[in-house]
Amino acid sequence: MRKIIILTVTAAALLTAACNTVAGIGRDAQAAGAAVAGAADDMKR
Repeated sequence: MRKIIILTVTAAALLTAACNTVAGIGRDAQAAGAAVAGAADDMKR
């Protein structure tokens, strides 16, 4: 469980560092939402 938290925090830090503009933040948030939705759909099956 601790490894998952560390990986999540690291990924969030990298994603935040990659956002250079407000539009970039919006695209990153949209991609993250799509990834979460896809993972949720996979868990349903």
